[in-house]
Amino acid sequence: MSGPPGSRPSEPRPLEPRWLVTATVVRWRRYGDLGREFRPGTKAYRGGARVYVVDTHPGAGHGQLTAVGHARRTGRWIAIDMGTRQLHTFRARLVYAPAVLRRCPGQVGATREEAEELAGLLERVAREERHAHHGAPHPDPCLCHECSPVTPG
Repeated sequence: MSGPPGSRPSEPRPLEPRWLVTATVVRWRRYGDLGREFRPGTKAYRGGARVYVVDTHPGAGHGQLTAVGHARRTGRWIAIDMGTRQLHTFRARLVYAPAVLRRCPGQVGATREEAEELAGLLERVAREERHAHHGAPHPDPCLCHECSPVTPG
């Protein structure tokens, strides 16, 4: 929309806040042969980082979703597809951040109740995926999210 020469471009319309599911990236994830090694966070996000779930992929696998958060190295907002097992403490939250809202497709998170229901479902799926992924007993001592004595806060 261009106006007469010399006029300022119109201001973008502010985005409406939405109810989305928020989660925390696991501090340590099991890695390698039978999950005996540990890596902090994920390749894209630091352990303990907050991410926003903007889409789920039921056809691409049981535990796949698109998460938006601050990148590990640059701190810029990124959106990546990742497994639910790498996240925990799913919860509903009213999101105002324009960087997150611009990356939301369609009607994701229309109501608080829908976001809370999705958060509960994703928490159960993530727990099951973490338990079943390596299929081997945890090493001793284990730093993974399931064995960590620190409760997420």
